[in-house]
Amino acid sequence: MYLGIFSLIFIIFLAFRILEQSSGNEKTTQLSEIIQKGAKSFLFQEYKVFFPVIFILAVFFWIIIGYKTSVALLIGATFSVLAGYFGMSIATRANARTTWAATKGLGEALKISFSGGAVMGLTVVTLGILGLAITYYVTKSVELISYYSLGASFVALFARVGGGIYTKAADVGADIVGKTEANLPEDDPRNPAVIADNVGDNVGDVAGMGADLYESFVGSIFSAIVLGSIFFGEKGFKSVVFVVIFGLISSIIGIIYTLGKAVRSNDPAKTLRIGTIFSGVLTLVLTLLYSLYVNWLNIFFVVFFGVFVGLLIGLITEWYTSGKKVQKLAKTGMMGPANVIISGTALGMESTFAITLLITIAVIFAYKLLGLFGVALAGVGMLSTLGISLSVDAYGPIADNAGGIAQMAGLEPKVREITDSLDAVGNTTAAMGKGFAIGSAALTALALFANFSNLSNITSVELSNPYLFLGALIGGMLPFFFSALTMHAVGDAADDMVREIRRQIKEIPGILTGKQSPDYQKCIQIATKGALKRMILPAILAVLSPVLIYVSFGAVGVGGLLIGATVSGVMLAIFMANSGGAWDNAKKFVEEGNFGGKGSFTHKATVVGDTVGDPYKDTSGPSINILIKLMAITSIVLMTIVRGL
Repeated sequence: MYLGIFSLIFIIFLAFRILEQSSGNEKTTQLSEIIQKGAKSFLFQEYKVFFPVIFILAVFFWIIIGYKTSVALLIGATFSVLAGYFGMSIATRANARTTWAATKGLGEALKISFSGGAVMGLTVVTLGILGLAITYYVTKSVELISYYSLGASFVALFARVGGGIYTKAADVGADIVGKTEANLPEDDPRNPAVIADNVGDNVGDVAGMGADLYESFVGSIFSAIVLGSIFFGEKGFKSVVFVVIFGLISSIIGIIYTLGKAVRSNDPAKTLRIGTIFSGVLTLVLTLLYSLYVNWLNIFFVVFFGVFVGLLIGLITEWYTSGKKVQKLAKTGMMGPANVIISGTALGMESTFAITLLITIAVIFAYKLLGLFGVALAGVGMLSTLGISLSVDAYGPIADNAGGIAQMAGLEPKVREITDSLDAVGNTTAAMGKGFAIGSAALTALALFANFSNLSNITSVELSNPYLFLGALIGGMLPFFFSALTMHAVGDAADDMVREIRRQIKEIPGILTGKQSPDYQKCIQIATKGALKRMILPAILAVLSPVLIYVSFGAVGVGGLLIGATVSGVMLAIFMANSGGAWDNAKKFVEEGNFGGKGSFTHKATVVGDTVGDPYKDTSGPSINILIKLMAITSIVLMTIVRGL
């Protein structure tokens, strides 16, 4: 608790340091304020949709089980909202300040953008820990923390799906009309959807990603605490708590270290990578000392596997979404968009092999050392340095926004060159962050499944039982159906956006000549309404599926459902994230002047790939992580209700 309070003080210190910096001239300040207003407006509209659902659930749980479950649910939802909102509020203020700092040099811009990301990263971890502590203090029950996790999962799904639909509707619309039809550059102020696109970066990749990893963080801790308490009593419980504490301490020290190096940095990627590795190593050193102190060395080895595999997944993701792989993909654009789509699809499918193998190895070693508790603890280890890894991830959208503001404000080309170099690193860190999120989701889902198995008293099943097979069959289908819903949502919302952009360009001739400004607010409203209207059905699907399967096939069917959804969901999420990331970076590689550069046939082909990949990597793929975890935590809550009745 004291460490959490100290971390909050450090977060506030970072926030004030950012706000002390200049937001630039009147134009950059005005653009930043428009983005802030649009992002806040969307979040508040989103809250109006899902908070009534959460309150209804809270009342239901109070009547059926008791007030403690309702309190736990509301704490989980509220803290998750606070983490996303506060982190995004600072991110939307750090963007223009990063732009203006870029007029002084790369190091200054890196320091501010990373500081903005650090506020997001540390807020998620700190509020996650404080929320868990408060929930445990109020309920006096480890099991009831599942309701806290359920509240966080609800917010995560709405934030990820809603934010993902918003950002990709704006991005796809801006690309189709702005780049392909009107041949406008990236972030050109003449593009009516350009502000909506910048708003989307924040509601999707900052608030959405923050809620996603908040849910993973608390879910992994919950499952590890429960299994540790069951198999090893207080010793297991304390081990999880100490690993989490070590991770937070290491993240804070790593962030301070990175900020110190940032000002003098000429290589942002190297600076951020060293800071992340430093935090991971420090966590392992502290865990080793603790393991030796309590004479339980297996704790160290399990956490080591979690941290190490998490790092390797990030590096493999980087390999598939940058470097020679992306250059080869970009070259296929010389033959047309069809070749780009085919090659990018194959790349994403291929990437599932190595990442799945790594997850398998981590699970095998962790299980052999500490059983199911070891698997859960490996997940905690992977997420232990979330404070700095999410900081690196959240820094990307800030740098992206900074580049857009520089372009729209008409600042000198040198500023845009600096922000583009930061954004290029941000694309890579974002891809690595998505790979990291998928790996942690797989371990967390497996640990949650173990909790479900314990609550439902299902330790073994007959393979000939048709309900197990039917549950697995339906579970394997759900990530595909869920992805179809979210992809349709992006496509439909993007259609509305495209029509509006075309209307403005046609009816306001002065837009393309720069004599008249587009109606940015209209595009923001279209993206907001499109996302809010289309995020409901996917969210309902995730919650109702375990309930309907339980009613139809019993607990065995729910077990099959979780197995099928996790297996197909993890594969689909890896494929979508890496295909989408590779298509995005292939387009950027061409825009750097390769294979004909901007405006060429190859460029237009890679823009098509990037447009297809946008909902892959930023809407459907990341949302699957939450789908499989929310289904697992819903199943656990369902079993506690059934057992209570």
